[in-house]
Amino acid sequence: MGDFLYIQPSELKFPYELRKQSSCSMQLTNKTDQYIAFKVKTTSPKRYCVRPNAGVVLPNSVCNVTVTMQAHKEAPVDMQCKDKFLVQSVVAPGGTTNKDITPEMFNRKDGKIVNEVKLRVIYIPANPPSPVPEGDEEGSPRTSSVEDDSKTSSLPEAVTRLLDESNGNGKLSSSEARSMISKMTEEKASAIQQNKKLQEELELLKRQTGKTRAGGASMFVVLVSLLLGILVGYFIHRT
Repeated sequence: MGDFLYIQPSELKFPYELRKQSSCSMQLTNKTDQYIAFKVKTTSPKRYCVRPNAGVVLPNSVCNVTVTMQAHKEAPVDMQCKDKFLVQSVVAPGGTTNKDITPEMFNRKDGKIVNEVKLRVIYIPANPPSPVPEGDEEGSPRTSSVEDDSKTSSLPEAVTRLLDESNGNGKLSSSEARSMISKMTEEKASAIQQNKKLQEELELLKRQTGKTRAGGASMFVVLVSLLLGILVGYFIHRT
């Protein structure tokens, strides 16, 4: 990847998220014994900030370059990016510093060799969606036990589903299935009977409560009448 500088990575991959900046870095490695000047260009200069965008890599040294992508207001179609970067490098005189870099240094004149390496830009989703079990809106794991199924479906449906799953695994014989169906039917009948008994006890309790309230009201009326009689007799006696 160029005779003067070894550039890593070969593609600039940016974690992409709307309305947020994103950065990536690249390494410029100088494996020669000479001073190498470099300059970084891009096809979309308003969209990226490169630090440093030009400089000098000392002999047998490495220079890190950070590229920051500005926030996007709209996502590109199919998350595809056509932006590209170009890294130019030339041999510089010994002792050259970053302040000595000029655009003329990268002009091809008088037989000067200018190496160029092109890098393309790739967007990577910053927060890929996590898989959610089908039919689960709360994000909580969905169970497939007979107990949960019986809450939302009838007994035959739960048994049929259990048989289908068991037959698929080959772990339930026909005798075991009949025994399980019989047991579940008995449990359902027992639950219905207990529910009916509870309803009868509740009605009896309501009737007893109503009688108690009616008796209390009658006693209250008797007491008020007696008190009024005493008061009337008292006033008649005084007059």
